[in-house]
Amino acid sequence: MNTKQIDCVLEIAQTKNFNRAAENLFISQPALTYQIKLVEEEIGFKLFDRSSRGAVLTPAGEQFCTTLRNIRGELKRAIEQGQNFSSRYHTNISIGLPMRSAIYFLPDAIEIFERENKGVLITPHYLQLYNASSFLKGEEDILFARLNDVKYIPDIKIYSLFESKIYLITERDDELARKEIIKLEDLNGRVLMVGGGSPPELKIVQQRIIEAINIQHFNSNDRETTLTNIKAHKGVCLAPGFLNDHNNEFAWTRFDCPETVACVLCTHSNDQRDAVLNFVKLLQDIYKQHSDFKI
Repeated sequence: MNTKQIDCVLEIAQTKNFNRAAENLFISQPALTYQIKLVEEEIGFKLFDRSSRGAVLTPAGEQFCTTLRNIRGELKRAIEQGQNFSSRYHTNISIGLPMRSAIYFLPDAIEIFERENKGVLITPHYLQLYNASSFLKGEEDILFARLNDVKYIPDIKIYSLFESKIYLITERDDELARKEIIKLEDLNGRVLMVGGGSPPELKIVQQRIIEAINIQHFNSNDRETTLTNIKAHKGVCLAPGFLNDHNNEFAWTRFDCPETVACVLCTHSNDQRDAVLNFVKLLQDIYKQHSDFKI
């Protein structure tokens, strides 16, 4: 079934009259009847009951048209988006990342790059945290990732971006939030939430704290559960700074430890497009200028 035939079916369903539908579609009534015949032969059931009073959808036709309207709407939007792209851009570069804060300077990079590279569109794709499956299928051109998650994946190129420091997340009115940096002994008597997909570097820090001082700990399933528990006064947690969404709901205070989480950009080894490599380099250059930024 093609788009012309979809329009024919939906127009008859709307007007309930073959002659009026043909006029609205600027085709002859016999041509419209022929198109409906082809559709019904393809789908294997009757769409309309015709009488002297017009055309009425069959029960199967009613159900079919409900779905068809949704399909036609999505197709229309896809065509419009394609037309918008083709009129302004000749290249699209998609970049996958788990959240906007992961590459805090991405909006700045997009603005600079698109201004200097007319016709190139940078499209962010927001992915499930630490999930590279769509990138590996070729659905993204660039991927933000933790180095430990991708360093053994074949057929990709890895570019260093920044070392994300470790922070203590507390409520904003917590006395620890008034400190410039949190020392290990500052956590004495506290409850530390651990787990929740913590990277290996963070697990090392968590274990060192648990073994060194008087602190309770419990496992938290995921990031959102952990943040909810902090708001419920159940404890505090450690996290790499790139997870900070900068909405000021929580206090993020630097934790005194040598460990960092290496954050990188990945591209496909066979993708040698200058636009892709130049955008990666631009992001690297921006982060070199902001090495002390609280990330």
